[in-house]
Amino acid sequence: MNRAAKDALPFGDSTDFGDANRGLVAVPDQPAIPSRSNPERMVWSFTDYEFLSDAEDAPPTVNPSLWRQGQLTDIAGLFHVTDGIYQVRGYDLSNMTIIKGLAGLVVIDPLASRETANAALKLYRDATEDQSPVTGVIYTHSHVDHFGGVRGLFGEEGDAVPDIPFIAPDGFLEHAVSENIYAGPAMARRSAYMYAAALDKGPTGQVGSGLGLTVSTGEVTLIPPNQSITTATATPRDQWQAADRIPWRPGLTRLVVDGVRLIFQLTPGTEAPAEMNIYLPEKQALCMAENATHTLHNLLTLRGAQVRDPHAWSTYLTEALQTFAEHTEVEFASHHWPTFGKDQIIEFISSQRDLYAYLNDQTLRLINTGSTGIEAAEDFELPASLKNHWYNRGYYGSVSHDVKAVYQRYIGWFDGNPAHLWNYPPVEAGRRYVDAIGGVEPLLAKAQEAYDGGDYRWVVELTNHAVFAPGVTDEYAGRAKDLQAQALTQLGYGAENGTWRNFFLTGAKEVVEGPGGTPTQAGLDLVQSLSLSQVFDTLAQTIDGPRAGEEQSAPISLQWHVTSPQQQGVTTTLRNGALIHVPGKDLLVAKPQATITLTRDALDKVLIAAAVAKGGFKEAFEAAVAADAVSVTGDDPTAPSTVFGYLTKPDTNFAIVTP
Repeated sequence: MNRAAKDALPFGDSTDFGDANRGLVAVPDQPAIPSRSNPERMVWSFTDYEFLSDAEDAPPTVNPSLWRQGQLTDIAGLFHVTDGIYQVRGYDLSNMTIIKGLAGLVVIDPLASRETANAALKLYRDATEDQSPVTGVIYTHSHVDHFGGVRGLFGEEGDAVPDIPFIAPDGFLEHAVSENIYAGPAMARRSAYMYAAALDKGPTGQVGSGLGLTVSTGEVTLIPPNQSITTATATPRDQWQAADRIPWRPGLTRLVVDGVRLIFQLTPGTEAPAEMNIYLPEKQALCMAENATHTLHNLLTLRGAQVRDPHAWSTYLTEALQTFAEHTEVEFASHHWPTFGKDQIIEFISSQRDLYAYLNDQTLRLINTGSTGIEAAEDFELPASLKNHWYNRGYYGSVSHDVKAVYQRYIGWFDGNPAHLWNYPPVEAGRRYVDAIGGVEPLLAKAQEAYDGGDYRWVVELTNHAVFAPGVTDEYAGRAKDLQAQALTQLGYGAENGTWRNFFLTGAKEVVEGPGGTPTQAGLDLVQSLSLSQVFDTLAQTIDGPRAGEEQSAPISLQWHVTSPQQQGVTTTLRNGALIHVPGKDLLVAKPQATITLTRDALDKVLIAAAVAKGGFKEAFEAAVAADAVSVTGDDPTAPSTVFGYLTKPDTNFAIVTP
């Protein structure tokens, strides 16, 4: 951060620290939270970030603005937000909100893993001596840090699901499971960079992620919603309650859960494809989910996701302002700390609304004057009235990659220049760049010159070509990697954005040491929540298409009979290297080669076994047949094994900064 930028920010304003500590009831009563399956492994630590409070001023290895954000997100404990509303913060990347109902507790967003949710609820119960059961659960949106801990709310085992409302926005289940299954392995691998799981916590390592400190590493669970907020559930005008304070508007859904009056505003396509805000009229409290937090958010998260719509985001924030703001005295969200007082809330949400509108509209203006995404991002400046608010700083999203995301949303990956239409991939480009410069020795000399001059971005680009170029000797490759690591480290030290810092520093570590990986697997809850169609979509995405297309001269069709919990049938056909599935009977298939009969539970266990075992789906399926959990009949009982032999397993440790 340059001197002018630092001087423009109100470092002397302690309002956020006051709000983040306001209502503190209890602090964590343990140094760490152990894994449920392996008590020797900790899934969350309360001591890893003590260095943030040990020094008030940022060290030279951390951007002062990011250091301040880290200090704020490190404030952990149980907080009394307003009458009957509590939050547990600092127990995971996200917050868990607890509302006292007539008979028990209504929980909003039960964190990312079973262990942290269980510990958070225990903190509330121990501190308040309130042992009431959970009588309702609300998922504000479809990201895993807002539902993954749900079974932790129901005892150590958490397997007996009570008959209570589990409420979520329309489309929640589809997006929750597809995001974590379809491209889940790749996203998990890139999340290792985004949250820097392999880095030490400290002034030269990970200091948080801007949205929170990091993500817990416990067991991810999911209890599917039994009640969805949709446009069809919107409350008619003649059923609106005057006691709810706000005037009726189309699209709002009014519910009462355990005596707690709630008004839901759907906000699809904002921070998540399925998301909603919640207003509590009796409390004059507004939950903004993850639509308004104390950071500029991602329009395209660096771990990978669908590009979000900043125009829709801004529009829904306007709707929230118009609907709830005049009747709100406290605003809280699924991350960070609350905002108190009507005037402060209006300014906060209005400024965030303007932020996303500005990013959308000004990027489109630049697109229509011929700027590419990279060009627009390089020179894009927010006005001082926006960028000098702490809550608009780019700790999690950044102006740079958000502008590129807007470009991608409207224009796509191609910038229109035919010179960029068919670029060489990294290895081939690396070989040609090294040759063009005259060899790796002069390339490294140029890179060292750039490093000495502080041009770290150019160092990274030059050395990247040397790292990827084939045929470079170990000596030169090692020198290139060391110099690139030094440059990446300096870029990380200067980054205000927590995820940029994490990417730079993790890249520096892995370019020298090799891939560290984050081997994660979808839990049984996520697999069980897949629709049958999604199961076969997932299998189809793992087919080795080139090999199957070459080896199989004739289609192979299989009839699937799923007998419970409900009768379902599917026909799959492997042809032309693609696995196609049709519900029920495929009218174009005269007679399948084999029929597979099994329960949905058996199918789910085969999927999990295939993910965690050394073999793959073929081996897991054959083991299930041998154990009489699955039966195969028909003219060719070997046909399933032939098809499943083409299924592949994802690489959860693929290289990112090296070939």
